[in-house]
Amino acid sequence: MSMMQEFKAFASKGNVVDLAVGVIIGAAFGKIVDSLVADIVMPVVGRIFGGLDFSNYYLPLNGQATTLTLVEAKKAGAVLAYGNFITIALNFLILAFIIFQMVRLFNKMKREEPAAPAPAAVTPEDVLLLREIRDALRK
Repeated sequence: MSMMQEFKAFASKGNVVDLAVGVIIGAAFGKIVDSLVADIVMPVVGRIFGGLDFSNYYLPLNGQATTLTLVEAKKAGAVLAYGNFITIALNFLILAFIIFQMVRLFNKMKREEPAAPAPAAVTPEDVLLLREIRDALRK
């Protein structure tokens, strides 16, 4: 089998296609969560903690002024952008919680499906014959 035929057989398997769809949907969902955190959650958190833009919290490592925005401070040298890190960590926690809830829902749906009754197994003729012999010997 040539390499192209092997690749075609591999790529056409259902699992590979499902994985590709999952990655694409995951990337789009990640953007939604990024927007949720950056545009809705972090402004509220920033308001609670002093009304500042939380993503601009940083510690200058190159002697920059702390009044600069994070972008300007990064242009001037290295910074420890802990506000940005906290924002990304919050993104992860929200995304992980949503995925946990989805998996929990799917598992719950799987458990609720009634198990199909097992079909009655047909007893082979030789077993039936041996049973008849056994019963005849008992008499």
